[in-house]
Amino acid sequence: MKRINSLTIAGTDPSGGAGIQADLKTFSALGAYGTSVITALVAQNTQGVQSVYYIEPAFVAAQLDSVLSDVRIDSAKIGMLANTDIVLAVAERLRHYALPYVVLDTVMLAKSGDPLLDPAAVEAIRRELLPLVSIITPNLPEAAALLACQPAETEQQMREQGRALLAMGCQAVLMKGGHLTEGESPDWLFMPGVEQRFSSPRISTRHTHGTGCTLSAALAALRPRHTSWQQTVAAAKSYLQLALQQADTLEVGQGIGPVHHFHAWW
Repeated sequence: MKRINSLTIAGTDPSGGAGIQADLKTFSALGAYGTSVITALVAQNTQGVQSVYYIEPAFVAAQLDSVLSDVRIDSAKIGMLANTDIVLAVAERLRHYALPYVVLDTVMLAKSGDPLLDPAAVEAIRRELLPLVSIITPNLPEAAALLACQPAETEQQMREQGRALLAMGCQAVLMKGGHLTEGESPDWLFMPGVEQRFSSPRISTRHTHGTGCTLSAALAALRPRHTSWQQTVAAAKSYLQLALQQADTLEVGQGIGPVHHFHAWW
């Protein structure tokens, strides 16, 4: 089996449930070797974000050069980008290195509701990153921010917004429907000529910290082993579903705890 090398470009989470730490756990659990570039040092835990220290964009670019000039990267996941200058630095290096598969998790808010992206950076993401990446994975508030509209409240509105994002120049869009209130959690994959629904039963747990990070990292780790995004999404969602089902077996923090990335191993 070909060894997969995956890269995460994101912020940190000292409590280990989201960000770089969650991405590296996910890569490892799914058989990919993880590399990382840090965009921000985030003082956060299961109860919220306490402080953020932004990495200088030139140093973000230097980290990217260190990894990409030496390691064959088969896929990448982009998470927290924090501000416009970091967005521009990452976009410039992506243009230079042209990676095979790039998953953009449009991180704007932590699970606690704390902001993780300067609102002014949204336009830079639209203009600079959307045309460069292979797939984006917005939840409903993030999709609304990208489209400058109100968040979808129904599955039909969710589908309309997914089509609108595809029309903005994205190669593929995975709209995540976790914010809807139905008994199941529907996601929709949009590509030219493709609209496919994926659904999972809602898991009764408050421990959902890092679900977005984990899903996007799983997509990056799994895509080189599958022939399509449809197959990749199905496999990634299956992994996350099991991680959510086992989340209550962990004992991490006093707030919104993490999913169980190593549920298959422990």
